[in-house]
Amino acid sequence: MSLTNKTTVAVIDYGMGNLHSVAKALEHVADDNTQVIVTSDPAVIDAADRVLLPGVGAIRDCIGEMHSTGLVPSIHKAMAEKPFLAICVGIQSLMSHSDENDGVDCLNHFAGNALFFGKEHKDHDGSKLKVPHMGWNQVTQSIDHPLWKGIPDRARFYFVHSFYVVPEDKTEVAGTCDYGLEFCVALARDNVFAVQFHPEKSHKDGLQLYKNFLNWDGKP
Repeated sequence: MSLTNKTTVAVIDYGMGNLHSVAKALEHVADDNTQVIVTSDPAVIDAADRVLLPGVGAIRDCIGEMHSTGLVPSIHKAMAEKPFLAICVGIQSLMSHSDENDGVDCLNHFAGNALFFGKEHKDHDGSKLKVPHMGWNQVTQSIDHPLWKGIPDRARFYFVHSFYVVPEDKTEVAGTCDYGLEFCVALARDNVFAVQFHPEKSHKDGLQLYKNFLNWDGKP
């Protein structure tokens, strides 16, 4: 049930994440019947129609803040019940584990790990690639999904990350990217969709993804 007569989308504030730019991007594509709420209140998250989990920084800090703020139960509840989108480090937080910070147990929604590109990460021709992977890169859509609606295959999105997710179930991969290796940048299962890139920094295609999320009923 919505908090108001409007459809609500809760942007989870656990002390980590690019909340202002994410909220502004969502508001830019939202219609008059949609309210964007940045919140750290579990009751508000539980009552929202849609939930977005942002993330920046180190995974240990992200997971630690989610637990210390008492938001983990509401995050799991939202992933079980309603359209849910995770972005950037948010996708890594949904994995079983991350190798970052000497190893961190994550929220375990998707089985698998987040791995480091490596200090000596190289392109296919042997030339050295910079880590973190930063800037624009093409995303190949692995599945037909409502959140890809109106977005061309191999559209460019903006990335800033040193770790990438490796899911155990390859059927959950919704998009891939190439940066010296082909790796997963989008995961999808039921009502949960997660991306490694920053939609709010990815111009029209990123805004289209947010618009698709606001119109999504949570079905694949």
